[in-house]
Amino acid sequence: MHRRKFLQAGTLGGAASALGAPALAQNRRTLTMVTTWERGADGVHDAAQHAADSISQMSDGAVTVDLKAAGELVHAYDVFDTVTSGQVDMYHGPDYWFTAQHPAYAFFTTVPFGMTAAEMATWYYQDGGRELHDRLGDIFNLKSFLAGNTGAQAGGWYRRLITGPEDFQGLRIRMPGLGGKVMMELGAEVITLPGAEVYEALRTGAIDATEWVGPWADERAGLGDLVSYYYPAGFHEPAGGLTLAVNRDVYDGLIPAHQRIIEIASAETHQWSLAQYLSQNGRAMQRMARSRLTLAEFPADVWDAFGTAAAQIHQEHLVEPLYSEVYDSYRRSMRATSRWLSASEMPYRTQRDRLMG
Repeated sequence: MHRRKFLQAGTLGGAASALGAPALAQNRRTLTMVTTWERGADGVHDAAQHAADSISQMSDGAVTVDLKAAGELVHAYDVFDTVTSGQVDMYHGPDYWFTAQHPAYAFFTTVPFGMTAAEMATWYYQDGGRELHDRLGDIFNLKSFLAGNTGAQAGGWYRRLITGPEDFQGLRIRMPGLGGKVMMELGAEVITLPGAEVYEALRTGAIDATEWVGPWADERAGLGDLVSYYYPAGFHEPAGGLTLAVNRDVYDGLIPAHQRIIEIASAETHQWSLAQYLSQNGRAMQRMARSRLTLAEFPADVWDAFGTAAAQIHQEHLVEPLYSEVYDSYRRSMRATSRWLSASEMPYRTQRDRLMG
């Protein structure tokens, strides 16, 4: 595991109750949630706050969630370790940030050429995904739930137009997860950055390109003020699942009703978050279409290069038994759901858009 890099020693020293046993008073319990998001980050912080508020409200205050945004208690990249060790009660973030702990965590956020949001919900809630998430959690003393989804994420922002796979050679790009490994296969230099640092890195030239989320969050982050080429379609995050994970000892110490409240609040946040992104992205995309930005598409040979590299990345991980099991389950569910959607929804949408405009 990563060595913990606790921030602001003085703050942590004064917050011993947050890093020790949960506060108990008159049968009421306060659970501390740390997140990978800076406070106010559009969409992603909203999902964490929505889940926290829902748990508190549904329990009528019996379980209160004290949300600490990235950097307020621990660094964004340290939330996993602090929760598995029991120093903090729960985290909210994208599990593909924690593939160093286990590569199969990528599937519970997204993988290159993976599931759309509808396909992911089908796998998770009906086709065994949730049970596999539990299997991973058992290794790290976690009880995990999907608690947010960004929907399809954009291909990203680039200083120059991508005309072929060779344009990625030496390109400094911020892209997390297995998508970043695909970029490395194509010769890019992948820079790991939390969301709060993306704008400044792009402004100063520390990176040449970046993905963030989608039109709404990207617009609010001001990325379009810095570069001109925007790729709405990307290979790396066809949906972005977000996780709420509770330290297993803490979770097992809750009464069943409170455990169920966390489960239901997480599932409702998953749907609420996806709807928020779809609603806001549609409006932001309309504004982008009227702006000076160049909305571009990757050429066919670039898509081919993405696909070849993604397949290679999976092959490297398939030697790990649990990764292989998750991969097989994921692929079976995706194929079945995709065939139905391709036969029903895709032709319908084509005709609807043709007829209705």
